[in-house]
Amino acid sequence: MDMGQNHIIKILHILAGDDGLAKHEFGIADSFEENKWYSDYEPEKYNCISVSDDMVEELIIKYSKELNAVKSYFQISTQPGTGLDYCGVTLIPPESLEQLRKVIIMANSHYQSQELELLIEKVSEAINENKYLIHYGI
Repeated sequence: MDMGQNHIIKILHILAGDDGLAKHEFGIADSFEENKWYSDYEPEKYNCISVSDDMVEELIIKYSKELNAVKSYFQISTQPGTGLDYCGVTLIPPESLEQLRKVIIMANSHYQSQELELLIEKVSEAINENKYLIHYGI
């Protein structure tokens, strides 16, 4: 599936009843394959939770230094990156999750957000299971 098809799927998702607000999705990969492209939009497969774009944008702006210290991959394990790919797919390995959780906890002490509480729970679950977290950007 190419990027154009992914955007069509997101639009159809909105038409099917979503509130139309831009969201980021976070889920857990039960199994992780090296050298596999994780470019298909499959939030159900990874039991994703949604976080509003406004909240993620605030995190990226206000906590950019801390987020950029979190090692991640963009779509495939051969493309290392840092932080979150705002418009793409981010793969966050188990060894980076504790650092990511600290950033989210720090942010939530300021925002007191139910969305961030759910994200903390999702990251904690991935830590406990030693699994990759997957993030779908807008």
